[in-house]
Amino acid sequence: MPVEEDLYHALTAYTLQLRDRGFLHQHVVDAFAVQSADETSKTIGVAFALIGLYLHVDKGFTGRQVQRVHMQLARRRRKWPRLELPGARGRLTVADVMAAPPGAERDAKIEEWCTAVWGSCGGCREQVVELLTTELNVS
Repeated sequence: MPVEEDLYHALTAYTLQLRDRGFLHQHVVDAFAVQSADETSKTIGVAFALIGLYLHVDKGFTGRQVQRVHMQLARRRRKWPRLELPGARGRLTVADVMAAPPGAERDAKIEEWCTAVWGSCGGCREQVVELLTTELNVS
């Protein structure tokens, strides 16, 4: 994981320097959190990352909009359920994203990565939608 973590940190530095209105950085954080989660991961981190990917991939939310939902959720609930993740979480990794040249190609690869990670977590979709409906009346 150290190599992947180094690549993740390089990617977050890249997305933060973009200073884009949509806040692409949030999607990187969510995709990596889901893909690298294990039994020691905090339930809130996994839940928020899955919610973020759902809102982005299925609902078209920007990273900034996802961030606002995360803030609303953090104020409402203190205990988060453990969501069961599949063993394989997408065919793309942070290494694939970083292999793309900076700019439009890397940004597109981030989108592809998010879609692949969320697509692998279809078994969590119902729980994610239920959490959003229960907590914020959003689905």
